[in-house]
Amino acid sequence: MTPAPKQSPEHVALRDLLGELSTERVNEEYAGFDLLSTESQLVAMQEESAQAVAAVSEAAPQIAAAIDAIVARLRGGGRLVYAGAGTAGRMGVLDASEIPPTFGTDPALVVGVIAGGEVALRSAVEDAEDEPARGAADLEAIGLGPDDALVGISASGRTPYVLGGIEYARRAGALTVGFACNADSAIGAAADLVIETVVGPEIVAGSTRLKGGTAQKLVLNAISTIAMVRLGKVHGNLMVDVRATNAKLRARAERIVMQATGVDAAAASSALVSVDGSVKAAILVTLTGVAPEVALARLAAEDGVLRDAISSVQEPILTQPDHRSRSR
Repeated sequence: MTPAPKQSPEHVALRDLLGELSTERVNEEYAGFDLLSTESQLVAMQEESAQAVAAVSEAAPQIAAAIDAIVARLRGGGRLVYAGAGTAGRMGVLDASEIPPTFGTDPALVVGVIAGGEVALRSAVEDAEDEPARGAADLEAIGLGPDDALVGISASGRTPYVLGGIEYARRAGALTVGFACNADSAIGAAADLVIETVVGPEIVAGSTRLKGGTAQKLVLNAISTIAMVRLGKVHGNLMVDVRATNAKLRARAERIVMQATGVDAAAASSALVSVDGSVKAAILVTLTGVAPEVALARLAAEDGVLRDAISSVQEPILTQPDHRSRSR
């Protein structure tokens, strides 16, 4: 019999640590999961997914505190940066990539960084998460600084790549948020703020792309969406900063103007053409009757907040509006 290879103290310590994490434990309720019918397996998975939703609800005060702190950085000209490895990293990159078309922002406003780089989005680069220095180097490469906010994402809460990133970000003066799916996480302890959505053991033991991934998607949805709402990129619940870059989005822009003002499709289309496709300006023109150039100037003067522009449209613009991008 071949003797087992000698295990390093680091390996033993890591194995023991994983055994203490709720996300790594075996869910005894589903010890016979492979023996269930397909429908029963599906029902079981949906019941488990509901626990992720509950965990996010329980963490609402932590999430809200993080959002308020992130918005303060964004209003000061900073960026929101996500960093993670594996599923967590992909969730961050996914969320960041959806913000520009949805809210009309500069792609540099919300950034996703993943251990292993672009190739890790489609292929597993499992060892990329093991080095804290990689996390620091990737954040240094994008110029992370004191105006920015970093959300480090790790289901286990102890991923070295994320820990290295948080430590670098704190040295750089950035706001840091540690987001984990276990309580008392290492990244939470290292960061300024903590979000911990304790989802418990996965139905397939250790597969944190399941409940852990669901919780991560929900939380990142909340962070980015509510941050954009706070920045005035939503009017009511309409995405009035949508960037109409394809046929579907152009049709959506037209419908948003119709929904916000009550006009028909022809009038909405005409208003959009008059303001070079700006949904906010088209709504302002339609509701107030101001000229297109006045609508655009008023929105610039009000930092792009449509409600404020509508309220103040009768007031004179005392200073020359700044036509530079207000997305940062």
